[in-house]
Amino acid sequence: MTSRMLIAGIGNVFHCDDGFGVEVVSRMYTRDLPPEVVVADYGIRGVHLAYALLDGGYEFTVFVDAVRRGGEPGTLYVLDADPTADTGGAEHDGEGPVLDAHGMHPAAVLALLRRLGGAPGRVFVVGCEPLTVAEGMGLSAPVAAAVDEATRQVRVLVSDMLERDSTDVSRNPR
Repeated sequence: MTSRMLIAGIGNVFHCDDGFGVEVVSRMYTRDLPPEVVVADYGIRGVHLAYALLDGGYEFTVFVDAVRRGGEPGTLYVLDADPTADTGGAEHDGEGPVLDAHGMHPAAVLALLRRLGGAPGRVFVVGCEPLTVAEGMGLSAPVAAAVDEATRQVRVLVSDMLERDSTDVSRNPR
């Protein structure tokens, strides 16, 4: 069976809560997941992630990252990210550079992927509101407390997407 879903941990472990995605996927490695699911720590290697999406042919991708949305630190978000949506900002409009090895957030990865001629399939972001992304090691207490629940939410998302996809295929054989 081929890999159909990628769970990608994103973040810089040297910037406190920015290491959230990396911590979540490190816990996912020890969990039983279906063989069609690939779990990978991309850290700050957004360019590598874009190429993995370009070459992988994944139907579903889950980015796990620290996400600022104005909530309380430790708040979890599950976002259905439309890969064709505006990536927010002139720096990702197809004209300017998208390469910043230390700032490849999910929107920048998707923008680079599009510039390379790829399409990611369906994309989700499981994000956590950070307390701080200042230089330093280790997650803050509220973000560390959210890691187990984020891991659970990723597993539920994986199950839901694979089940929904198999149901859609059985109703509409190709």
